Amino acid sequence: MKTTSTKHAAAALLALLLAGSASAQAPAAPDPYQWLEDVGGDASLAWVRQRNAAATGELERLPAFAPLRTGIRQVLDSKDRIPGIRKHGAWYYNFWKDAGHPRGVLRRTTLASYRRAAPAWDVVIDVDRLAAAEKENWQWHGIDCLEPAAQRCLVSLTRGGGDSHVVREFDMGGRRFVEGGFALPEAKSDVSWIDQDRLFVATDFGAGSLTESGYPRVVKEWRRGTPLASAALVFEGKAGDTSVNAWREQAPGFRHQFVMRWTSFFTNELLLREGNKLVRIDKPADATAFTVRGQLLVRLRSAWTVGGGSYPQGALVAIDLHKFLAGDRRFALLFAPTPSSSLQSVAHTRNALLLTEMDNVRSRLVELRQAGGKWRRRVVDTPPFATLAVAAADPLRSDDYFLTTTDFLTPPTLHLGRAGSDRRLALKAMPSMYDAAGLKVEQQFAGARDGTRIPYFIVMRKDTVLDGSNPTLLYGYGGFELSMKPSYSGVLGRAWLEKGGVYVLSNIRGGGEYGPRWHQAALKEKRQVSYDDFIAVAEDLVARKVSSPRHLGIMGGSLGGMLVSVAMVQRPDLFNAVVSQVPLTDMQRYHKLLAGASWIDEYGDPDQPAQWEYIARYSPYHNVRKGARYPAVFYTSSTRDDRVSPAHARKMVARMEEQGHDVRYWENLEGGHGGAVSSEQQAQLYGMVYSFLWEKLK
Repeated sequence: MKTTSTKHAAAALLALLLAGSASAQAPAAPDPYQWLEDVGGDASLAWVRQRNAAATGELERLPAFAPLRTGIRQVLDSKDRIPGIRKHGAWYYNFWKDAGHPRGVLRRTTLASYRRAAPAWDVVIDVDRLAAAEKENWQWHGIDCLEPAAQRCLVSLTRGGGDSHVVREFDMGGRRFVEGGFALPEAKSDVSWIDQDRLFVATDFGAGSLTESGYPRVVKEWRRGTPLASAALVFEGKAGDTSVNAWREQAPGFRHQFVMRWTSFFTNELLLREGNKLVRIDKPADATAFTVRGQLLVRLRSAWTVGGGSYPQGALVAIDLHKFLAGDRRFALLFAPTPSSSLQSVAHTRNALLLTEMDNVRSRLVELRQAGGKWRRRVVDTPPFATLAVAAADPLRSDDYFLTTTDFLTPPTLHLGRAGSDRRLALKAMPSMYDAAGLKVEQQFAGARDGTRIPYFIVMRKDTVLDGSNPTLLYGYGGFELSMKPSYSGVLGRAWLEKGGVYVLSNIRGGGEYGPRWHQAALKEKRQVSYDDFIAVAEDLVARKVSSPRHLGIMGGSLGGMLVSVAMVQRPDLFNAVVSQVPLTDMQRYHKLLAGASWIDEYGDPDQPAQWEYIARYSPYHNVRKGARYPAVFYTSSTRDDRVSPAHARKMVARMEEQGHDVRYWENLEGGHGGAVSSEQQAQLYGMVYSFLWEKLK
């Protein structure tokens, strides 16, 4: 295990002295850049356009930009990508974008046709044609079909890529939107089928129907042919909740209806609807419960003692739903974590559960079946170092499932498997999108301040000389129990690895790589742990001479955008370039902007003095200082991001400009939280990002 050297410790102390420390009290002076929170205001957009022009003027002139943009566009528009499919009714559907269909098409085929090299696709919805015909900036948002026939579906479309969307009923047989059918105006709605003539609808019903986070807190039952205003109330949450939604279990023979009330981001109540009565499912508030063919499954985020049994944090337990409702609390333990393992996902076929587990950030697939009243566990034979993604092919009627395998250097392969067997049929394999010959992957561990081993992956050339001169990009996230896993990226390969750059993926605390305990180690007042872990990985790279501060850059998005902003402010001596995408930066007002109030469980409440005291210590907007020597930084955002307000990035850039720092900004005028919606926009964005990084770190 590597430890921080005396030299690095001294540098860290110097950096902290230069950066200063935030007061535990809110600043007395008004925020001079609060006007930039007016996302669509004329003054704000004029400010954005000026920065966009400056950023493109600088970055598009770099020698690397034009070839990078072209190469990235080729990757994004490649017809060799694997078309992911999902079964609705008798057909397998895919949503596809390419150069000829920048907004995309919903198309379908049969499984037999899909298995051929060139499937025969039947286009059902062409979003480009629809947008042109209706003179709307439509982007695809999703589809929900009434199974098993799937002749009627709810199609969601968003203007410009945001989370808010319209919902319209679509007739698959007639290939048309249903005149006079179910339709909802633009909102952050959650809608699901009860039967052909009824929907569960959680949407903006008018004043008082949304939570403080901007999501629905009211769910109703809407009958066909009646106005939405007359829909019958099913459940009403509180303004301080995060959201509510409802659904009906669609498996044959099981028609249970459920309401989920998210009391906060990590706590919820599950209610079973029986007629007009709602029965609360008895479980820990921070556990997530769901049903699979009459079995109640509960994923635990904290230890639970019930019914004479004790179940550990991070476990998965199950019980027959009817027995549970009758008072039985004797759960079967389906998964128990170890110090190095965690449960990542649960899928199900007709007769089996498929658990994706992870051990030291390496995936394995486990199959569970009930036999004789007991659960039988079987580890499925899969490639030893591949990242796995599992989805049932037809969970209502079949034991088939799709398994995707990939890693940093191996393009994805899609297999068709069947529960009960290790035999799989390779359906599709994406060809290499870049030259990976001569590259290698290593997993290393950095020593955190408290002695915890923090894993990270390094992708680099086999002949890399460890002399500190290698252009190195360190990526991180560290929040919301999301795991950073090895994956194949043609964009990263073309734009960075082929040029000789080193890529590092960190698995810092706050994520879910080791389950709930890894996440909870960096919650609220412990948030600094995540930043310390990230800095420890950077120091370890320097200590191993993989790179050096002159050649080390960092990048992250959303919470990860805040991560790299904090790292920049706290350790400006350690990096030479920073890319912060759709970030949070103003942690005093984050809960007042868009969906921010839903994240108080993660960060804390800045309106509470004791909580603002620890938030203020790292809030990037409140800690950036004039006179400090920060690395070059590139902030990116999206006007249409209605999850994390672009005001965060705007205000940070404005403050850094005022203080005279080396900062540039680009805001896509559409794109949602992903920052870009079309391959053209993505190529433009990442062409600038990687040109900037190469120029600063080469």
